[in-house]
Amino acid sequence: MIPVAVVWLRLELGRRLRSLLVLGLLVAFAGATVLTALAGARRGDSAVDRLLAVTLPASASVLPNQSGFDWDAVRRLPGVAAVTTFPSYTELPVDEAPDDQITPFVPADTDAMATIERPVVLSGRLPDPVQADEAVVTAEFVRNVGKGVGDSVTLRLPTPEQSDTSIGARDTGGPQGPAVRMRIVGVIRSFWYADEVGGPGKLIPSPGLFTRYRANLLGDRAQVPLNGLVRLRDGEAGLARLQAALPGVDVVSRSETIQHTRNVIAFESACLAAFGLAAFLAAVVLIGQAVIRYGAAGATELNALVALGLTRRQGTHLSVIAPGLAALAGTIVAVVLAVAASSWMPFGAAAAREPNPGVDVDWLVLGAGFVLIPILVAVAAGASAWTGLTSPERLRPGRQSALVTAMTVLGLPVAVVVGARFALEPGRGRYRVPVRPALLGAVTGVLGVLAAFTFSAGVADAARNPARFGQNYQLMAIFGFDGHDFQPPRPVLSALTADPDVTGVTDLRMAAGRIGPLTVVTHSFDPVGNPVPLVLTEGRSPANGDEVVLAPTSARRLGAGVGDRVALTGDLGTRELIVTGVGFAVETSTRGYESGAWVTSDGYDVVFRGFKEHGSLLALREGADPEAVAARLRTTVGGGLLIFTPFVPRQFGEIRNVQVLPLVLGAFLALLAVGAVGHALIIAVRRRGHDLAVLRALGMTRGQCRLVVVTQASAITVLGLLAGVPLGMALGRILWRAAAGIMPLQYQPPTSPWTLILIAPLALLIAALLATGPGRHAGHCNLGQALRVLDRA
Repeated sequence: MIPVAVVWLRLELGRRLRSLLVLGLLVAFAGATVLTALAGARRGDSAVDRLLAVTLPASASVLPNQSGFDWDAVRRLPGVAAVTTFPSYTELPVDEAPDDQITPFVPADTDAMATIERPVVLSGRLPDPVQADEAVVTAEFVRNVGKGVGDSVTLRLPTPEQSDTSIGARDTGGPQGPAVRMRIVGVIRSFWYADEVGGPGKLIPSPGLFTRYRANLLGDRAQVPLNGLVRLRDGEAGLARLQAALPGVDVVSRSETIQHTRNVIAFESACLAAFGLAAFLAAVVLIGQAVIRYGAAGATELNALVALGLTRRQGTHLSVIAPGLAALAGTIVAVVLAVAASSWMPFGAAAAREPNPGVDVDWLVLGAGFVLIPILVAVAAGASAWTGLTSPERLRPGRQSALVTAMTVLGLPVAVVVGARFALEPGRGRYRVPVRPALLGAVTGVLGVLAAFTFSAGVADAARNPARFGQNYQLMAIFGFDGHDFQPPRPVLSALTADPDVTGVTDLRMAAGRIGPLTVVTHSFDPVGNPVPLVLTEGRSPANGDEVVLAPTSARRLGAGVGDRVALTGDLGTRELIVTGVGFAVETSTRGYESGAWVTSDGYDVVFRGFKEHGSLLALREGADPEAVAARLRTTVGGGLLIFTPFVPRQFGEIRNVQVLPLVLGAFLALLAVGAVGHALIIAVRRRGHDLAVLRALGMTRGQCRLVVVTQASAITVLGLLAGVPLGMALGRILWRAAAGIMPLQYQPPTSPWTLILIAPLALLIAALLATGPGRHAGHCNLGQALRVLDRA
């Protein structure tokens, strides 16, 4: 058998080398795409855990926002493994960076980057903690600013007087203190020092900067408070003890942020894995038909050797050799390409948490692909050859579909009825054509396109509507801090309300309360004139002092929903409240909009004595320029008002990032549909040419033959539209609802009207174009040859 195999392989290489090369290239391209996607999904899904395992992550952010807070007492608490502090309200601009490039984190001690949040060094080294002129940056800073290891940048510090007045909520302009020339010594990454998706990057100075310029950062009177990060020996399990030891202090579990990032990455990885699956299905259709045709052609030639004693098993083995070797060569290339492409993975939120960026070898995925791809190709070629080497199946009458029967009864043209039969009936015997893959491919393609564009419509809606993230206000004002107002609040609020461009004002106080074991930043909902309404995902706003609205993450962690009762504890005592709604809080420099609570002014006064911050939310007239209104209000109210546009939630960048994969997935599924329908048309014309020959002999014209193929393509497409459009819209909304819950954001059912309008005519146009080639072949087929084939059958 081996000599025969060698001879047969030589013949195949001599006659079909080009076909085998094309097959190998198709396997290489498709295999590389699938393997890269699957390996990238696995790599991204594990990025957070791998980063946390090597960086001594913080367990909690402790935000007292109190000048003179005793951090040494925190260090002495049982279960505390490490503490690092940093000045709050620090925004240090870098001259070489765009205006939005700031340094929000200045380490105030040598524990930073050593015993807590010890970063992975991507290049260079960590800064010397005693050097005031050394800094490290994140990877996004290098990409955006173009400054990396060995380069220098200028950091602008405030004067001590500016720091003293900034805590009084005065707009002091840009920093007017020293310009410190900082040398970048490393590029780092930890979960705390990670880049946000779409963010500008970060520059982190050495702790030596704080030591040398302490007065510039804290003020002469040291009024700027120090906030901090705490690492607990038993992690999340010790958080309740830490919160109990720090009453009245906002203790934020880092697990909330970590879990959110895990959820976002899991969604991105699932989309990437789905993309890999779609690429695999497209490859099965596009490559599978080439392999099947190759195997069938080889079987036709091997039938000549059956008379000489070649068995069907031996013929099948021979037909597998050449395509199997081509597939093996293509798989080797695919593995090499997948390894090279791994440097682009992971992407999105996972890319900012990958501890080992660059080339990565996923032995499980690549090893499985290396084994399975050649086997699948060999099995497909062998099955095709086995069928070709089998004696023709006895002709049996086939069942006619109900639709074709109805069309016949209605007296529709013969060409239309025959085209519908080609689309819906597989035929019989050796001329049998699988119709289900084409129908399934058409449905899947339409479904994928509708789902992708429906999801994309949801992303576009969220991207242009900050209210989906709770921001139905355009400006924020601060005029009080740490229990002290720097201006009488009522005249300030009256002046804000009187501005012609201001349509709503909410008097806002914030304090750290506690519900059970959870620290909850509580906001007062106190409209002044027209309110700035809360953005709710369910329920209603609080109407009296016995009611509360919880933010989504806080509600989830408490296991509370609308109608439940919770006990809110503040510095004045505890009050039981009824949950009337779930809605978004205020995004701040230290807290996300997804956690917190809202109570009425009366409810706030019963539980809290003072406030951490006192200010207001301002809704503006549509079309008003927030910057112009802010400048006018500063002039109207005076120097004791800090007024600014709201903080941008990190979820804005994350939601835009997840828009890409569903669109690419939809494109691949559309490719699958085109391949499936095109393949069905070609195979139907080739295998059922005898049917067309009989009809031609009975008087069917070439134009009618072309109409048969066009009708077949149209029937498949229409059925794909009928099933795919509603399923695609439903799937798109399900995916968008899942993404809305992960972010979180206010869910609005997305619709893509232009997609709904255009998909039917575009799909039918594509079907008509696909039918052009097979239709021309059907109209010009050799009638005598087709009838001779029928006679032999």
